[in-house]
Amino acid sequence: MEPFTTLTSRLVTLPVDNIDTDQIIPARFLKTTEKTGLGRSLFAEWRYRVDGSPKPDFVLNQPEAVGAEVLLAGDNFGCGSSREHAPWALTDFGFRAVISTSFADIFRNNALKNGLLPVIVDAATHQRLLGLAGDPSAAVTIDLDSQTVRLPDGSAAVFPIDGFSKTCLLEGVDQLGYLLLHQAQISVYEQTHELRVDTLALA
Repeated sequence: MEPFTTLTSRLVTLPVDNIDTDQIIPARFLKTTEKTGLGRSLFAEWRYRVDGSPKPDFVLNQPEAVGAEVLLAGDNFGCGSSREHAPWALTDFGFRAVISTSFADIFRNNALKNGLLPVIVDAATHQRLLGLAGDPSAAVTIDLDSQTVRLPDGSAAVFPIDGFSKTCLLEGVDQLGYLLLHQAQISVYEQTHELRVDTLALA
């Protein structure tokens, strides 16, 4: 995974509450176990017509969405099933963070394991962010180390994240990668633990 430190990006605004994982990535696209290629199917039901052509009024099909790395969503983002393909699709499209007033727990955990930062902000900050939708050049800065999101007007809000997930994102590693960073210490423990077990067995 690419380390997440500080990100400055324009917003893609999708102010819909209770966006579930089937809307993020419909079930028919879950046959793959590859993390790549799902970005083209992100929000497929909202994004494409029946004939497969893009709906020009959907936010991801508009020029302002190109290159944007932060999705601003409504409340309770990622509810529904536990499919890990949802954060895969978001990151494959190019998003590094999603901002909402709340996330479904399973989605939030899956996102953190796959390098996607779920940023929870208070309702007042969320409303200020929604107000930026009319300015396609407006950008926010997310600083993971200080756990802050800074708005163009200079105001900032603090967001929560557990220490382990924060460390993994800053280091750019998943849970297995984090363990491998401590392989030397693990080897020492295993060697001393084995000796201790043998000693007890002989007593």
